[in-house]
Parts: sequence; structure tokens; C-alpha cells
Amino acid sequence: MDQIRTLTPRTAVIWSVVRAELDRRAGERLSVLDVGGGTGGFAVPLAEAGHRVTVVDASPDALAALTRRAAEAGVADRVRATQGDADALTGLVEPATVDLVLCHSVLEVVDDPEPVMSALVTALRPGGAASVLVAGRAAAVFGRAMNGQLDAAAALAADPRGTTGGRDTLRRRYDTTDASALLTAAGLVVEEIHGVRVLADLLPAAVADGQQAALVELERALAARSPYRDLAAQLHLFARRPA
Repeated sequence: MDQIRTLTPRTAVIWSVVRAELDRRAGERLSVLDVGGGTGGFAVPLAEAGHRVTVVDASPDALAALTRRAAEAGVADRVRATQGDADALTGLVEPATVDLVLCHSVLEVVDDPEPVMSALVTALRPGGAASVLVAGRAAAVFGRAMNGQLDAAAALAADPRGTTGGRDTLRRRYDTTDASALLTAAGLVVEEIHGVRVLADLLPAAVADGQQAALVELERALAARSPYRDLAAQLHLFARRPA
């Protein structure tokens, strides 16, 4: 898909998986739902590739930026902005109307991820796929320990949800087992799990910016390999609703 041009160390692995699904369904114009899609980092390139994308986001400012971005890209007719919370998704999307769901950096901030996942599965057509990105627990533990925050690292490692308490910006973090169980319980079959930002957050900015192409390739090479995958800042799960 030549239309998807921007590959960064933070998105290359996700785009590789999504592109493979789009290639598998080459020639089809897919209905895509991007939950928490914000300003359209994924939605606009997908629309440029010919697909119809609905972005559901709680922020009116983000949706306004999305609308401008889609207009500038010439795809305003293929991008629909809908204000709403992931928790209220059932009332915003018709059941069994979506071919591909993107749910990136959402499940760690919602009140309860289980009904959100249930609503995502309901929105999918049988055979449809879900791209789910969640915060990784292990990376957060190591990150705090390396910054000298040993009490926070210990609390995060011991907490069942992978948080440090009331001041934590996230409600939960995941390991591969927890994340897979959440998707499986919702009725999805997990096909792939990759680590995202295995190294990107660990390198000095001068190195990451100066050798971006090499870093992208290294991220791709390590993304599916344990233990590197399990130590990534985020975990990307690609799953499917059974046909």
C-alpha cells in the first residue's frame, strides 16, 4: 500500500500488521472503525488508501483536527468524525457493520475494558479483524526502576492492574497473557502479538532521530520475539471475529 507512507519506530510494527490484512482483502473497500483515533494518524492514511473510516473520540478538539487533516488530504468524504466515549460505543455504531476495528491506547484508560471489547466485537462483521494496542506492564516497571523510582516500580509490579495507584495516568497495564485473555473472553481469536516500541523509548533522541530507518527495521525484527516483545512499551494484538 503505497498510500501509507509514514513509518516511524512507534508505528511501523502496527502498520505492517494492518497492511497485511488490507493486502489480504485487496480490491475491497473496507469499513473501518477507529476508536480513540484522535487526529487521524491512522484514519487519514486508511482513507487515502480507499477505505471508509469512522473515528470515535471523546475530544472535540481532536476531531476538529481530524476533519481538517482529512480535508487537506482530499478524503473528507471517506472520514466520519463521531464524538463519544469508547464506553458508549454500542449506541454509536451499528452491529456487524465493520470490517476492521482499531482500538489503540484505549483499554488502559476506560472505566471497564470488558464492555468496550464486547462492543467492538459486536460492531465487527463475522471474519472482521481488530487491531488492539495496550500499554505494557513490564516496560513500565523497568522504566520506573531505571529512573530511580523503586517504590513505584515495586507497586506497579505487585498491583494486579499494573498501576502505581491514584496518581497513575493509566488505569491498567497488560502483559501478553492478560491482554490475550481479555480479547478471547470477548469472542475474538488472537492471531498475532507484537511488541511496539521495544527500543524506541530507551534510546537517546539523537540516536533515534539520526538512525530512524535502522531503528524501524530493528523494531520490526524484535517485535514478535520473546523476551524483547514482552518488554516493549506497548503490546499490539491482532485478532479476528470468527466467521
